[in-house]
Amino acid sequence: MIATTDIIISIGYVALIVGLGFWAGLSGRKNDSAAGEYFLAGKSLRWPMIGMALFATNISCLHLVSLAQSGFDTGLLAGNFEWMAAFTLILLALFFVPFYIRSGVATLPDFLERRYNRACRDWLAVVSVVSAVVIHIAFSFLAGGIVLETLFGINMFTSIILIAVVTGAYTIVGGLRAVVVTEAVQTVVLLTGAVIITVLSWWKVGGWQPVMQVLQEGQQLDKLSMLHPAGDPNGLPWYAVFLGYPVIGIWYWCADQTIVQRVLGAKDENHARTGALFCGFIKVLPVFIFILPGLLAYVLYKQGHLDLEVLRQANGQLHTKGIYSVMITRLVPTGLVGVLVAALLSGLMSQISGALNSIATLVSYDLYKRNRPEATDKQLVKTGRIAAGLALVLSIGLLPLLNRYESLFNGINDVISHIAPPITCVFLLGVFWKKASSLAAQYTLWIGSALGAAVYLTGKLYPVNIPPLMVAFYLFMICVVLQVVLSFVFPVQHTAESKGLYWESPLAPLRVKGWPGLANYKVLSAALLLVMAVLYWCFR
Repeated sequence: MIATTDIIISIGYVALIVGLGFWAGLSGRKNDSAAGEYFLAGKSLRWPMIGMALFATNISCLHLVSLAQSGFDTGLLAGNFEWMAAFTLILLALFFVPFYIRSGVATLPDFLERRYNRACRDWLAVVSVVSAVVIHIAFSFLAGGIVLETLFGINMFTSIILIAVVTGAYTIVGGLRAVVVTEAVQTVVLLTGAVIITVLSWWKVGGWQPVMQVLQEGQQLDKLSMLHPAGDPNGLPWYAVFLGYPVIGIWYWCADQTIVQRVLGAKDENHARTGALFCGFIKVLPVFIFILPGLLAYVLYKQGHLDLEVLRQANGQLHTKGIYSVMITRLVPTGLVGVLVAALLSGLMSQISGALNSIATLVSYDLYKRNRPEATDKQLVKTGRIAAGLALVLSIGLLPLLNRYESLFNGINDVISHIAPPITCVFLLGVFWKKASSLAAQYTLWIGSALGAAVYLTGKLYPVNIPPLMVAFYLFMICVVLQVVLSFVFPVQHTAESKGLYWESPLAPLRVKGWPGLANYKVLSAALLLVMAVLYWCFR
């Protein structure tokens, strides 16, 4: 349990964010019924806000909780999911952003219709809504509920419902502008809280030498390595990282509405590209401020400086899902605990608000307007608000099922590995191969999604020892072969619009000049690649 002072700080922070959300959403909008203002912030977002909003939507309370758990259990290994994201954000900036911005689409299913056909749009819209509910909202609720129950002693479902109400209120009323403005603030708070607990853990451990000593004595030096050999007992060998992550990463960062919607609201192409790359640089941090604290907690536990008996189950094993909560209560002094709780709430609220806004946009544009093309902007906004409210209710209903995963981080990646392959396939081939046909993409989405669901269910009934990332890679390769073969069976018939939505060559995106000097997207991309190469070399 935490002190009254910290509770007051936490409540005050929630009130501040809710007030800011309402102010940003209502004061910045010229027309309360304008769909473009509500869903895409009037396409006025600049690169710093885009970059921070991308990061805040990605990093939720789930990441704070699950990455700390991963740091405790397996060391820095899970950091691959953070650092590999930088490479996919470069792909987003270089190859996908130009088509998204120039075509003026409001949603990614809309883009898929312009490149392929309407059936592809409908399917992606449904899958995107389902994935947003499960991955971005339900899993985040679960992580937040576990933490708040541990810290405040409030029933998990009660705390989740309260957060759902306050976050849903300003998101549903204020639209994307409210989401992005609050996410910018929440990013700062989240990072501040993460840095505080990292510094305090480091100080308590006593520096790098004690860390190395504990890991050497326990023959656990591999906890400092990002690249593990084949047969890794943690299920994440190096080849799975480089083969499987791009499959889920391209879907998540380049083809998932919840994430890419921040880019779609950009003022122009340069702001969109730079915002994505800015987020890539920020993604370096989670390994050091989200995962490292979990590893330091492991060292403190081995040193006898961190009592984890509260996490011990009846069978004697540690229930490490709650490691972040224990670190907050045992390592952080009164007053700062409130800041840490605010950081957790920031991650939870930003993830949920971003997902709700994308669900509202998808349902309004890709499902409602699809069947009622004469719908007014006022009707679209109303439909989006109703959809967001229903999504909140549905996500809460899924919590008991998702809570069965021992590791939240493994759970979310397991789900994504079965959803992403067909979507990544049709986007990649659509952008880079002019012969990719509409019927081939349509059948690939249908068959690939059905195959992914079948493999997921079979794996739960008859478990096999295949890393989830390799499952994603195998499914992706099947989808690629399927789409290529079907594209020859059903040859492409381009429309005037689809002819402009693929690159003639991989170098074509680099011919756009961009901003001059260091702000140029080519310079930033090269710098980000260099940074990631150095980091992987240091932690290989």
